[in-house]
Amino acid sequence: MAKSEFAQAYTERMFPDIAAPAGYIDPEFEDLFDNFAFHEVITEEGKNVAARDRFLAILATIVGAGATEEYSLMMPAALNFGVIPDEVVELIYQAVPYLGIGRVRPFFKITNKIFDYRGESISDTQRSTVTPETRLEKGIEKQVEIFGEGMREYYKSGPEEIRHINKWLANMFGDYYTRKGLSVKHREMITFCFLMAQGGCENQLEAHVEGNLNVGNDKQYLISIASQCVPYIGYPRVLNALACINTGFAAWKAKQ
Repeated sequence: MAKSEFAQAYTERMFPDIAAPAGYIDPEFEDLFDNFAFHEVITEEGKNVAARDRFLAILATIVGAGATEEYSLMMPAALNFGVIPDEVVELIYQAVPYLGIGRVRPFFKITNKIFDYRGESISDTQRSTVTPETRLEKGIEKQVEIFGEGMREYYKSGPEEIRHINKWLANMFGDYYTRKGLSVKHREMITFCFLMAQGGCENQLEAHVEGNLNVGNDKQYLISIASQCVPYIGYPRVLNALACINTGFAAWKAKQ
């Protein structure tokens, strides 16, 4: 099997300075994989997704899967397709409340090494917009923006013994969603990818399907985003995500 002209041109754009990127496995496999991931997936379904969004989704999916070697390969490619360093770092920040620092810390280290090697720099080093005094209020505002007015008093709800968790969501939404560097639409999209990639989070995935829809990421966009991630996490988790899109969309539609 030979590599298609489209796949060849795409890989050359991703990796313009090297003949074979780190992680190169086997010539026959690379042609097979590249023809699917960098031709078929992009031309058949990727037309519904801007390149920048595609690479943000791919990076989030790889981080969600804990795939450090693939991240080392694809993160520079994302920069070559217009994702900026501030967005990469914010993607890693956003991953922490969904994946935990134990799984995310390696990606901070890889990101910094790649930035150093390429001479990349962050344009805005102070991206937080809250203080300890405002994070709860601002976090509630973000929850309401994404999930609706029913979240206004959510932090006070639930059985008393676990109510602190609902309040701690101010950490997720107040500390992270309020940061500069990524729009709320992009934060909800990459959150969808974190949850899809790690698996076992179908309830949360369905909720964030509704969140995506509320902030303007429509059903077809989510299907296209999930489809772009098949080469990186395989069919089972993407098929689960597609089922969650249908369920989440039906629940969202019923509320309109």
